[in-house]
Amino acid sequence: MTWSILSVLFLLTRTLPEEQELLARFGGIATGAAPSARQMQAAQQQARRRLGLDKPLFYISRRPPQTNQPTQALAMRWQWEGCHNQYHQWLTELSQGDLGTSYQTQEPVLPLLVQALCHTMPLALLAMLLLVGLGGALGVVQARRPGPLVAVLFALDTLPLFVVALLLLLLLANPDFLALFPAYGLAEDTESGSSLTYLSYLALPVASLVLTGIAEPAVQLAATLRHETQQQYALAARAKGLSERQVLWHHTLRNAALPSLVLITDLLPNLLAGSVVVELIFALPGVGRLLAEAATARDYPVLLAGVLLLTLLRQLSLWLADGLQYLLDPRLGTAAT
Repeated sequence: MTWSILSVLFLLTRTLPEEQELLARFGGIATGAAPSARQMQAAQQQARRRLGLDKPLFYISRRPPQTNQPTQALAMRWQWEGCHNQYHQWLTELSQGDLGTSYQTQEPVLPLLVQALCHTMPLALLAMLLLVGLGGALGVVQARRPGPLVAVLFALDTLPLFVVALLLLLLLANPDFLALFPAYGLAEDTESGSSLTYLSYLALPVASLVLTGIAEPAVQLAATLRHETQQQYALAARAKGLSERQVLWHHTLRNAALPSLVLITDLLPNLLAGSVVVELIFALPGVGRLLAEAATARDYPVLLAGVLLLTLLRQLSLWLADGLQYLLDPRLGTAAT
């Protein structure tokens, strides 16, 4: 699945009618000057070679017929190009861990992506831990004592992420109101090992991701808990003299957590997608900002690397959800044996 998605995107980006614009932007061809035809042709050929566009796109290609052929032979002809093509070279390099070279900076994409991940992963992991912890706590509270909390959660869920981020920036990082947190960027002293300073720069971005994503896990867990507390095994546990707290923590919570594991498959990819917004608003040098700048500049190798990262995270989330479900549901272990 990952291979097919990346292959389609690769072929689409190489077939877009933007070759002249790419050559002018990244190939070093001056658009304002008026060079001779020979100089322009030589510059374009050098730019195609630099960007890897000088080879055929795929294993087969269509060639237009020659005009001196008979009329009945003027159909498009398919020609076998062999392995000397752009797709084969890209697929070979990808299998070797080479994600290509950035059009914009002419640097390898993998170091750029790793450097950006060093800033995005703490943001995403901290937000994920808070979403799981706070979402579970709010779900338990809502299941035991139904109240107006669910209305507040749905109200937060309706707000766009950029609106919440801008409100937090205006309220909590504004010298004219409350300057409790840094407004944007990462200061130089965050690299000296001060974890509290580093966390202060992540506080508002993490809060934005948590506030806009906490409704779904909390509401789903609360609904599942209310359903489980009415089952026969919960009634039998109460009949044996167990308190509501014991029934909750020792019986119903484990079963209610199983449907919520499905949310993990979307949690990491959604947090990475949300990082595009918060990293742009708070000027954080992470993957989201890298991909946004690459999309603006049409830096296709960087965009393909970002899509690969998203698909791998989705697959990792599926494996994590399956593993947790196997651990929490004893019936799966019994069926396997």
